[in-house]
Amino acid sequence: MENLRAWLKSRKKAFGSSKARDFGLAEPKGAMLCGVPGAGKSLVAKTIAKQWGLPLLRLDPGKLFGSLVGQSESQTRLAIEAAEACAPCVLWIDEIEKGFGNSGSMDGGTTSRVFGTLLTWMNDKTAPVFVIATANRPHILPAELIRKGRFDEIWFIGLPDVYERREIISIHLARRKRTLTESEIGGIAEATDGFSGAEIEQAIIEALFTAFDEGERVVTMQDVIDAAQATQPLSKTAAPDIEAINAWAKGKARPASGAEKKKPAGRYRGTKAEKNN
Repeated sequence: MENLRAWLKSRKKAFGSSKARDFGLAEPKGAMLCGVPGAGKSLVAKTIAKQWGLPLLRLDPGKLFGSLVGQSESQTRLAIEAAEACAPCVLWIDEIEKGFGNSGSMDGGTTSRVFGTLLTWMNDKTAPVFVIATANRPHILPAELIRKGRFDEIWFIGLPDVYERREIISIHLARRKRTLTESEIGGIAEATDGFSGAEIEQAIIEALFTAFDEGERVVTMQDVIDAAQATQPLSKTAAPDIEAINAWAKGKARPASGAEKKKPAGRYRGTKAEKNN
């Protein structure tokens, strides 16, 4: 996600900075992260808070709504006040489409009022609250939420390519104190084409269970490949949904990852077909 990382670096420098205000920059508003489930949107929100040294607040839009008259609006205002009281902070609105994907639903206008309150605050807020909204189905969100000005930028996080899968595999192996050769990691990366980061992690976990059950032996490349082949990734089981997300992102969101990647020195050198291309 090199594009997204570079963008966040520039926002970090300006966030909560009096020098940035004197320079003429407004307080950074935040970003929307949309894309395939399991691709790392939630992890990005957590990482921003950790790297920026700020508290992370998680807002579940569905919990804003109450059964009593006026309760939903009141709870929305309380949530906003809590976020501003914790400023500077990162406010993570998790799966925002679950609360506002159908903002015109027949509920007496409650959803519209809650939605309007949140939009007004996002547009006019001056407190250093960096809003990160994640969405698995951005194509069902109302246009007024995704227009320019609500967020500083809208990012699309898609499925990892072969080089990104290598990095993901290496990270999850290292977290579990396991090592494989570069060629073995490359083999797993090829075998997990179409897998999200979360699905790759689960394949590694399944391989660990297998190795543990068979006498706590060493985990092999084949263990991970077998675990991956035993399941179907979301890109296949929910292909129409993934295609709809990808189609929506074209022209509406910036790709978090760059289109071109350099082959890492001393690492995976690609298949024969990739070299010919």
